[in-house]
Amino acid sequence: MTVIVLTNCPPGLRGFLTRWLLEISAGVFIGNPSARIRDLLWDEVQQYAHQGRALLAHTTNNEQGFTFRTHDHGWHPVDHEGLTLIRRPNAQKPSNSATTPPKGWSNASKRRRFGRKQ
Repeated sequence: MTVIVLTNCPPGLRGFLTRWLLEISAGVFIGNPSARIRDLLWDEVQQYAHQGRALLAHTTNNEQGFTFRTHDHGWHPVDHEGLTLIRRPNAQKPSNSATTPPKGWSNASKRRRFGRKQ
């Protein structure tokens, strides 16, 4: 079983994938091609995705029963003691603007948004 998920990719790439896989939802393709065809499809996805993101998940003979690959994705797969896990990017700390009201706000809106002590 093979699943490819595309986000913000050209429509031509989606049309290309429908030759071998079934599009069950917008940008979600599923099918059961051979390993050789799956790898060729993934090469095409990487080449033509441009600004978009792509994710490939397929069954394999390992402890999890599947593996996945990513292209221009914020979350990256990492191997941890034989298991493939997803590493998310660090969350950015809130900027100072979340605690300081911008200039030009009325006193009433400052109190409502940021509390009484203004």
